[in-house]
Amino acid sequence: MTLPTTMRYVDLPSFGGPDVMTMASGPVPAPKAGEVLVKVEAAGVNRPDVAQRQGSYPPPKDASPILGLEVAGTVVAIGEGETDYAVGDKVCGLANGGGYAEFCTLPQGQVLPWPKGYDAVKAAALPETFFTVWANLFQMAGLTEGETVLIHGGSSGIGTTAIQLAKAFGADVLTTVGSQAKAEACVKLGARRSINYKTEDFAEVVKAETDGKGVDIILDMIGAAYFEKNIASLAKDGCLSIIAFLGGSTVEKLNLAPIMVKRLTVTGSTMRPRTASEKRAIRDDLVASAWPLLDAGTVAPVIHGVFPIDKVADAHRLMEDSSHIGKIVLTL
Repeated sequence: MTLPTTMRYVDLPSFGGPDVMTMASGPVPAPKAGEVLVKVEAAGVNRPDVAQRQGSYPPPKDASPILGLEVAGTVVAIGEGETDYAVGDKVCGLANGGGYAEFCTLPQGQVLPWPKGYDAVKAAALPETFFTVWANLFQMAGLTEGETVLIHGGSSGIGTTAIQLAKAFGADVLTTVGSQAKAEACVKLGARRSINYKTEDFAEVVKAETDGKGVDIILDMIGAAYFEKNIASLAKDGCLSIIAFLGGSTVEKLNLAPIMVKRLTVTGSTMRPRTASEKRAIRDDLVASAWPLLDAGTVAPVIHGVFPIDKVADAHRLMEDSSHIGKIVLTL
């Protein structure tokens, strides 16, 4: 296969609102040692993309400045080194950047096969949320069968993935959402109780739903605005796992005593700065534990909206509006 020398991609000439993004033409990237080059058929849209567009989430120095952290498509070239994949394979993967383009390089340790029966849109909706949920909920917080977990933002891409995986591994799932429609969607996905934070106090509901014990783990993307109630909602030896700060990152006048009294763990992480070996370890766990669930149809991505790449501004507006349930995907 003869590859083109140029490709279309989403350019970010300046920071700002969705309309600062434009379609541009540039060189096709060459895969370095340990990388594969993918002809992109679909790319997922994620909140870090919005933050990068706004100027608050710069890419690592060695990453592509092009937006986009997850893609699905066909392997068209392979860099030096051993690989489990061959030219022609249908793959999806976690990109360090460069996903909003016709071609994207992926480190080999961040590449995954399409699950059985999947198309590009469904495959592109997997990597970012599955890497994030697996690393934070299972590897770091150690969720196990029989535990109770509270998942904030249950209707988001992260939330819909976390609900399904937690349920599949035998956890009791509670979640917070902002509307009745979102609450109903989360219950269908496996949540025992979906709490509307606009009309209910989630800490009070958690207390009632757990007979005063509290939950074992909280997966939180809100941050400061929920911190005190999160601490109050955790059971003894519980863990608060923070993955984003949609409600701010600074907490003032915080009483730390409950953390000591209940022997709590507070942890957090971001995915993009992790090393290649750390991401490979997450990928290997996903292949062993989560991909069989996708192959079997036990777990599946929830797709809310699909946009052609030249409508990327509309996709970002939908993400910022937060009215979606599940994932937003671009097609090329």
